[in-house]
Amino acid sequence: MNINQRPTLSFLTAVIAWFVVSGPVLAEKTLVLNTAFTSPLSNDAQSGFADVIVGKALHRIGYQLKTVRLPAERALINANAGIDDGDLLRIDGLQKSYPNLIQVPEKIINLEFVVFTTKTSFPIKGWKSLKPYSVAIITGWKILERNIPAGTDLIKVKNADQLFTLLLGNRVDAIVYSRWVGLGYIKQHKIREIRILGKPLARRKMYVYLHKKHKNLVPRLAKSLRHIKANGDYRRAFRKILAPYSRR
Repeated sequence: MNINQRPTLSFLTAVIAWFVVSGPVLAEKTLVLNTAFTSPLSNDAQSGFADVIVGKALHRIGYQLKTVRLPAERALINANAGIDDGDLLRIDGLQKSYPNLIQVPEKIINLEFVVFTTKTSFPIKGWKSLKPYSVAIITGWKILERNIPAGTDLIKVKNADQLFTLLLGNRVDAIVYSRWVGLGYIKQHKIREIRILGKPLARRKMYVYLHKKHKNLVPRLAKSLRHIKANGDYRRAFRKILAPYSRR
């Protein structure tokens, strides 16, 4: 072998080795979805129900999920502006108010929105039942902002900590929140004084929303979510993560 060929061969060997090592890293694509939800639907370890289902569905089409926790209103603003790639979990129809967001047409879960209370007790007969009482919600939860009757003594807060602090401090009669995340908060903080009052105020399908720059990804993600449901992954995740809260 000509001695002059050695540098060239060494260079080629180095280039090939670099591609072998770096190839998977270069091919990896990350989708950043923000959310205001907490356990058991989403958490920093991405082991919440929505994290697991959306993460598996994205993995099937070559993406890695990264969640960013933000206040509910800020999450929508950032997703609509394209700062983040989308929102992990929202009610149907938000694209009417946030035109840069596209709803992925395959539901992630049905959520129940319920009344939590400590000492106060009253019959729940729809949203109008709240009007005589002082109530707190989290800003940016659109289903609550749109349905709680005008004239209700309403306080809006930024997060779950503030929400439950108001209730435990007897500064409001009740709070309205998602059943799953409310029970998750109660379990995490070992709270015994709070209970769910009556039947749910509403039950809604929840969806992933993507910024319009990812419009080509929408049908692929919807198809992948259907596959997750068909192959049993969805059912297994539900049993493991959410079923324990159903017995409460």
